[in-house]
Amino acid sequence: MGWNTLDDMDLAGKVVLTRVDINVPVEDGKVTDATRIERIKPTIDTILAAGGKAVMLAHFGRPKGQYVPEMSLRVTVPTLEKVLGRPVTFIEKPDRAAIDAAPSDAVILIENTRFTSMETDNDPKMAGFLASLGDIYCNDAFSAAHRAHASTEGVAKLLPNCAGRLMAEELGALEKALGTPERPVVAVVGGAKVSTKLDLLGNLISKVDAIIIGGGMANTFLAAQGVDVGKSLCEHDLADTARDIMAKAEAAGCQIVLPVDIVVAAEFKANAANEVLPVDACPADKMIFDVGPQSSKNIAAVIQSAKTLIMNGPLGVFELEPFQKGTFELLDEIARQTNAGDLISVGGGGDTVAAINMSGHGEDFTYISTAGGAFLEWMEGKTLPGVAALGG
Repeated sequence: MGWNTLDDMDLAGKVVLTRVDINVPVEDGKVTDATRIERIKPTIDTILAAGGKAVMLAHFGRPKGQYVPEMSLRVTVPTLEKVLGRPVTFIEKPDRAAIDAAPSDAVILIENTRFTSMETDNDPKMAGFLASLGDIYCNDAFSAAHRAHASTEGVAKLLPNCAGRLMAEELGALEKALGTPERPVVAVVGGAKVSTKLDLLGNLISKVDAIIIGGGMANTFLAAQGVDVGKSLCEHDLADTARDIMAKAEAAGCQIVLPVDIVVAAEFKANAANEVLPVDACPADKMIFDVGPQSSKNIAAVIQSAKTLIMNGPLGVFELEPFQKGTFELLDEIARQTNAGDLISVGGGGDTVAAINMSGHGEDFTYISTAGGAFLEWMEGKTLPGVAALGG
């Protein structure tokens, strides 16, 4: 795929500068969710087993180039030590002499790379300084790969480089989903606004066989077809854009799947009085919060015909009872097909991961990306600087 993995590198006796994503949630000085830390363990273990010294680079929060004590990576050290099962040396002001003086099997964490604006500016001086700290560069932070920063792109061009275990796993899963997928390929695209996913839809039309559109986005497409969506979230000013997307999809042989029935309510709250109606019967004073049962059946049929599925966004307001039903039934069907070995399924994006976990299907997708912005930009067909720099 044009980049090396850890298995391609001679790590023995080498300082392996490793970009990780440990931008974890913290409350009262303690890490509350260690998922991102747990996902870097295979890379650190591999480096140590091969005789390398692991030096971790990471950002934490958005300090905007200033030293912000509350955004020090020091807070992650106890959790890192617990997950990795070994001591972690924290260095505020790194230099090569201190790194070389550490034991040969040391794990070192360097302070927040974003405490200087040179990081986000991708300043060549910072890239050069970081390169001076190591012998090999390993990027294991796909979630930061859409940023052309000194620690994600600049330094990669100055050292022999490779992808870490998590990065390689992520890239492999994504390549299976959109690069060289088993067909038919179905995309599920949901969320509030069409305007935030124009690039995504434009890229998918030429790559997938069907796009299931849900959430507020679906309302915009319905309105563009002359359907009255009442007080629902809808970007009426994008009607021409929606029609253009549908025309391009038809020309490309890509099926656009929209709701045929809807669940409506008058107020945005859990267990609000609601009813199922045909898609063209939304009352003027109500809002669409979910797809109806016939829509779910139609969607299930599309998924059953697929070999590969990629999901970014829910079908309805899944956070509120009972408007998660459409999204959960979709996830049930994806899980069934995946567990039967009939579907390669990849999901990503904050709301998508939240819905998957809420539905209890966290173990039922082929791959779940926690990369957020990088996952979306990859789906949009954009070049990710942190990936492009590997092997370069």
